[in-house]
Amino acid sequence: MVKLETLHKIVGPGLVAVIRAPSAEMAARIAQACVEGGIEALEVTFTVPNATAAIAELTKRYAPAQVAIGAGTVLDPETARAAILAGAQFVVSPASDAATARLCRRYQVAYLPGAGTAGEVIRALEDGADIVKVFPGEVLGLAFVKAIRGPLPQAPLMPTGGVSAETAGQWIRAGCVALGVGGELTKGVSDDYDVISTRARALLAAIRKAREA
Repeated sequence: MVKLETLHKIVGPGLVAVIRAPSAEMAARIAQACVEGGIEALEVTFTVPNATAAIAELTKRYAPAQVAIGAGTVLDPETARAAILAGAQFVVSPASDAATARLCRRYQVAYLPGAGTAGEVIRALEDGADIVKVFPGEVLGLAFVKAIRGPLPQAPLMPTGGVSAETAGQWIRAGCVALGVGGELTKGVSDDYDVISTRARALLAAIRKAREA
């Protein structure tokens, strides 16, 4: 049931905040700003120092019914297990890894691996991916999503990279179930974290508008 609730937090609003920061403290401040902006799914990447502690702290701060906390840049099952023990409710990888997928299935944690070719999308689906991350989105572009949706209409796709409030609607109309956004939320931000909240609201509004259309 928790896994279904997690997927609803991702697909419902349609936005995952990808949090990369030079410290766990800054990651927590970014997370708070994202939540204040209406985002219900936060991905703390393992490039953040003490990422496991940051994930644990966020899962204490936000109940699963309020916000889904996930772990990103997970390269192996050992890292996935550490994240899950810290409370991560979903695991994101740059590429599909069968062992990591198997571990996530064992503990019923949503798995979102990356893919950049049709073959990689198929492999991710066969591994049991709940959502396939189109990565890197800024390189593959909308044309990739449209091409994949032809032979693989059943693939739930989520681009990460190259997504902004201006392009969000295009990705959704191309058939993506959600969008992963990191740098577009935080670029140029120093101490004014309200900017992140404002950008989050703009992205969510763009997604809603595209879906309604």
